[in-house]
Amino acid sequence: MRRDHALLASHIRGFVLFVLFIVGRVPSHAFRLTMYRLARMRIGPRTSVHWRASFFAPWKICIGRNSIIGNDAFLDGRQGLRIGSNVNIGGHVQIFTLGHDPQSPSFGVKGAPVEVKDYVYIGSRVIVLPGVTIGRGAVVGSGAVVTKDVDEFTIVAGVPAVPVGHRNRDIKYT
Repeated sequence: MRRDHALLASHIRGFVLFVLFIVGRVPSHAFRLTMYRLARMRIGPRTSVHWRASFFAPWKICIGRNSIIGNDAFLDGRQGLRIGSNVNIGGHVQIFTLGHDPQSPSFGVKGAPVEVKDYVYIGSRVIVLPGVTIGRGAVVGSGAVVTKDVDEFTIVAGVPAVPVGHRNRDIKYT
């Protein structure tokens, strides 16, 4: 009986992801946000999720207020994903919280939550790997692969991402 419930729950989760995939193609911010919230994604006021975004475990994703998630983004909530307020995430960004362990004899998975603090700017086509925290006000240059934590107000770029500068701390926008 327990196995049947687990199988049913797995099918329901898969169906929800399929529905959200379709929802992501609807050209209406209000409709998409409503549907994402119905899927138990926590999304703050005045936040925008652009079209064609896709998700794993949206019920484990929390996005603050006044934030923007760019088109074609992929957000993985399986181990928990917290995105702060006044965050700008560019198009085609991928944030992972879980991946395969190449050292595992069974090719098992490993991962950890990801946190993106307030006022972070992530350029387009960035990849953020499991367990990373991106500090308040940090900037991640386009195309970077973030493999470790980024200090607040630090600008990083490259593969893997390394510090290349510092951001002005006098941030006042919403």
